[in-house]
Amino acid sequence: MNKEPRNPFLTVDILIEIDGRIVLIERKNPPHGWAIPGGFVDYGESLESAARREAKEETSLDVTLIEQFHSYSDPMRDPRFHTVSVVFIAKGRGILKADDDAKNAGTFTKEDLPSNIVFDHRKIIDHYFEYQQGINKSEIFKI
Repeated sequence: MNKEPRNPFLTVDILIEIDGRIVLIERKNPPHGWAIPGGFVDYGESLESAARREAKEETSLDVTLIEQFHSYSDPMRDPRFHTVSVVFIAKGRGILKADDDAKNAGTFTKEDLPSNIVFDHRKIIDHYFEYQQGINKSEIFKI
């Protein structure tokens, strides 16, 4: 019996910084809740181009990518299917406005994050804030 190979879907998520805060979007589609802006990488598209495109589509912001932060690959990170996400840190500029599949957008600090954050995005955000406090990546991402 021949089994067709299955691969995880490749995605990007963008931690967009504005005035010491990060941007989150409230999702229109299931799973509902707040999320880091991001989405699927199109065939023939680089990770960096996908990150800039997804940021613009969901937040109306132009972003400058600062660094590739980390990749997240837990097969259970998305309840719909197996995804692997490459997360970027970026600086945002422009007027924040929810668009595409985002019904709302806002900026948050560590202290005022919404409670209903979907996927594994709370874990990613926690890692980001640890990194911003000067904790070395090797300590955050013990392999």
